[in-house]
Amino acid sequence: MENSLTTGTSLIHSFAISVMKTPRPTSPFLTMPSYRLAFLLFASLGVFATLSAADRPNILWLSAEDHGPHLGCYGDKHATTPNLDAFAKNSLLYTNAISTAPVCAPARTTIICGMYAPSLGAHHMRSQASRPKWLKFYPEFLREAGYYCTNNSKTDYNIEHDLRTIWDESSGKAHYGKRKKGQPFFAIFNQTCPHESRIRARNAKTTHDPATIPVPPYHPDTPVVRNNWAQYYDRLTQMDDWFGAHLRALKEKGLAEDTIVIFWADHGSGMPRGKRYAGWGGLHVPMIVHIPEKWKHLRPPEYKAGGRSGRLVGFVDLGATMLSLVGIKPPAFQQGKAFLGKYVTEKPKYSFGFRGRMDERPDCSRTVVDGKYVYIRNFMPHLPHGQVLHYQMETQTTRLWRRLYRQGKLNKIQSAFWERKSPEELYDLSADPHETKNLAADPALRNQLLAMREALYRNLAETFDVALLPEGMFHDAAEKHNLTPAELTRRPELYPIKEIRKAADLLLDSNPTPERIASMLKAKLPAQRYWAALACLYLSKNVTESLHDQISSLFQDPSRSVQIAAAEVIVSQSSNQAAVAKALDVLLTNSNPVTSSAYHAVAALNALDHQPQSVLEPLKERILKLPTRDPSVPGRPNGYASRMHQHISSPVPDYFKWEKK
Repeated sequence: MENSLTTGTSLIHSFAISVMKTPRPTSPFLTMPSYRLAFLLFASLGVFATLSAADRPNILWLSAEDHGPHLGCYGDKHATTPNLDAFAKNSLLYTNAISTAPVCAPARTTIICGMYAPSLGAHHMRSQASRPKWLKFYPEFLREAGYYCTNNSKTDYNIEHDLRTIWDESSGKAHYGKRKKGQPFFAIFNQTCPHESRIRARNAKTTHDPATIPVPPYHPDTPVVRNNWAQYYDRLTQMDDWFGAHLRALKEKGLAEDTIVIFWADHGSGMPRGKRYAGWGGLHVPMIVHIPEKWKHLRPPEYKAGGRSGRLVGFVDLGATMLSLVGIKPPAFQQGKAFLGKYVTEKPKYSFGFRGRMDERPDCSRTVVDGKYVYIRNFMPHLPHGQVLHYQMETQTTRLWRRLYRQGKLNKIQSAFWERKSPEELYDLSADPHETKNLAADPALRNQLLAMREALYRNLAETFDVALLPEGMFHDAAEKHNLTPAELTRRPELYPIKEIRKAADLLLDSNPTPERIASMLKAKLPAQRYWAALACLYLSKNVTESLHDQISSLFQDPSRSVQIAAAEVIVSQSSNQAAVAKALDVLLTNSNPVTSSAYHAVAALNALDHQPQSVLEPLKERILKLPTRDPSVPGRPNGYASRMHQHISSPVPDYFKWEKK
């Protein structure tokens, strides 16, 4: 095929040159088709050239789910990962790779788009944001360049998409072996065995000895916890076997010297306070790159066999990097920076991460890392890192950990996961790799904190991050103006982020005055009123009591998000029973996804679920009669009102049914 392509390309080239040498006619209408044809022929030259695997590298991604850098090649002495360890000795290992999001769907959305998912309103777990017309997924560029692109098989994209335009095939049977002869390929194979759901078998018999497994200081050291960790290490060994099999298959097919291989995992460990955690423990992932000698011109300067790169790389960079490897200049809309190939960029100073709603539980955090420090900005500090998610609570460690906390049997470090967060967290990873000592209030690190805070806000502005609009609010605004969320945030008159920040940052003042909060409660922008109300959930009742009437007046706010936030403040903190009754009515009204929306319903049901059983019990019958689905919202985010009904009707017990109390 390569010979025929070369001959065809030569003929086309000769014909196009002869056309272009023809004198231009005095009338452009006579032979304009010839010039158009010549242009199209020249354009096609690039396509023909890319069809040959001899001219372009094959690229193989081997990805695994739910695990951090707990591998032998990353220095973990308890891991049994001989294939990856051997692979790393002949490849470049990245020590500061970040998944951008600590859970699969938004992380994978970031990858496929080459953009931070919050820039598209696609950052909440299992959401389905509308796709702007200008967005093009990176495999589409590769396919246009002649690549055979396959995905086997996880997608989990939080944005509108058509798999037929993204992939030549996306299925459990997708394989590069189905490509045309001589055609270069880009192929992904994904391994699920380390997934959270696979490390919580009851009383599992493990190969790794639970007694020797290191337990992080934030977890209680019990046999149950050790068994879950041992299962996790067993699964990593299983994953390593799978990885080795793929490398052997590549070699047996004679493709090893033609193929760039990249290994990565999609976020931190599936153990609680790994997956879903907005800090380094949830975002730090392994990434190992092998570029054969044939393609050495595509290697970065630091590349060497067995090398380790401290460059900050993130999932947002992968799309741009794949295009760079095949000689395509990354498009301007992509927010990632190529770290391999023709268009490799300078090393960045920071890398960024985010956390949004996790399944049925809303949250909002943003993260900055520089290789030594990690800074977390928690916009909802009244909520703990350890919210009670049904799926996460199926892991024995999670339920035991929560039970011991409720029984008062944990130390300060172990308890922190279940208690409300600080608005800002700062950790020195060199001295505190498990992120247990928050240095945000350390005067000696004040400049470090301020620098990372401002870097975060610059990134929010530059990437049009929708962080400062709650989920229901940005969907309402996008619908009102007939825009996608991505288009909404790029309209400064609709998303004045600097103005909204004034309210979102109220809690960064160690003692915000009632006057400052009051001014934001009556601000023009609904997002400002929302953040001012939410701040009251973190402050003492003494502060909020002085603002009682202003907060109550927001029950009639045009924004449902503001109504819900204000009502939760009154229910949680007011001693005025008449006002509490009105606030509960506001929450019940907004809990109906048909008359409000799926997004508002989840927020309102969470506000109700935060209340003690003495408040919730009289309302259960009314709540459980409400519908649970919004007919106007696609399926993925539409199941969480139902999940909240489960929480309210049958709160997650401290014990599994099979456990002895």
